Amino acid sequence: MKRRVVLLGPPASGKGTVASQLKSDFGFSHVSSGHWLRREIELGTEIGRQVQVFLDKGELAPDELVLEFMEHRLQAELAEAFLLDGFPRTVAQAKALDEWLVAQGAPIEAVIFYECPESLILDRVTGRRTCARCERIYHVRNRPPQTPGRCDLCGAALIQREDDTEPVLRQRLKVYVQQTEPLVDYYREQGKLKVVDATLPSGQIYAASIEALKQ
Repeated sequence: MKRRVVLLGPPASGKGTVASQLKSDFGFSHVSSGHWLRREIELGTEIGRQVQVFLDKGELAPDELVLEFMEHRLQAELAEAFLLDGFPRTVAQAKALDEWLVAQGAPIEAVIFYECPESLILDRVTGRRTCARCERIYHVRNRPPQTPGRCDLCGAALIQREDDTEPVLRQRLKVYVQQTEPLVDYYREQGKLKVVDATLPSGQIYAASIEALKQ
């Protein structure tokens, strides 16, 4: 099974869910740039304040800023099996990451692309609600809480994150198509790309992901 992997796809294509399952079943380290950067925002660090400006507009943070942060955080993961989720986001980031990982003796071995239509992405994201305390995720139709507006686990209020609203999502999708989708061809040319149909039920998506890592 491939051990150094990039999970690629539009927002809400299922990357995070697959990463959590692979982490649990096979011991992968889940390297989520979004999670790490949101943590920096919550802590009010300098990089968090810089990134927040771009996220509020549905834009990507500059390559230089993200690369410096991610290379620092990735240093501790290189000896393990890891899944990169949400990074790289541009071809420039991918090229710089490739150079850095090769220099570390740990090049990317496989890239899984989760293909998903825009209509399904809009439904998944705009219906998403997140617990303000424990961050458990719900969906108003597909995974509603037992008590409307309240988390099943901790009872805290459920919120719609700013980047889950339709205007911000449409801007994120526009940026994704312009800047991140070209990574599909970039990794295909390297012979590392595996495509998974993200419209399938979650169990089938996971099974296809495992199969892709075994090829």
